[in-house]
Amino acid sequence: MWEVVSERLKEYPERLTVARTIIENGLSIRDGKIYCNEIEIPPIRIARVTKLDRRTVTWAIKMIEDDEYLHKLFNHIRSAGHSLKDVAKHLNFGVVEITPIDAKTPGILAKASTLIAQKGISIRQAIVDDPELSPEPKLTFITEERMPPELIPEILKINGVGKVSIY
Repeated sequence: MWEVVSERLKEYPERLTVARTIIENGLSIRDGKIYCNEIEIPPIRIARVTKLDRRTVTWAIKMIEDDEYLHKLFNHIRSAGHSLKDVAKHLNFGVVEITPIDAKTPGILAKASTLIAQKGISIRQAIVDDPELSPEPKLTFITEERMPPELIPEILKINGVGKVSIY
C-alpha cells in the first residue's frame, strides 16, 4: 500500500509527508475534508504537525481525491482506537515491545502471545505497526501485569525477533 502511495506522490515530497501523517494517525479524507472517524480535523492542524503550509495540505487532499486508487484508500481509513501504552505504568500494566528483524516473518505475534499466556499473564492489547507504513515496525503487548524479565530470552528465540524491551 505505502509503495503505491509514495509512487503516486513521489514528485511532491511535502504532499507525501501530509499523506504519511494522515495514514499514521488513522485519519481519512472525505469530500475534501480530513476526519478522525467522524470528527473533522481542520487542515491547519495537519499543517502545524507536519510543519507545512495549510495550502500544501489542501493540495495534498485534492491530489488524493483526484486519484481513484488514493481516493478509495484514504476514504476508508479509520482510527484503530486508543492505545494504553503511554498510560500502562500508571495502571500497573506491563508493556512488551518486540522489534522484528523482518516484520513479514510469520508467527511472531502468535508465538509471543503464547509465551505470555503460558506465564499466566493476560494480554489487554496487542498493537502491530504496519511494516509498509512504519520505518521501524513493532509489536507491542499491553499486559495485565508487568512482565518478568526472564521472558526476554524466550521471546528472542522466536524466529524473526530482533529486539525485546519490557517496560
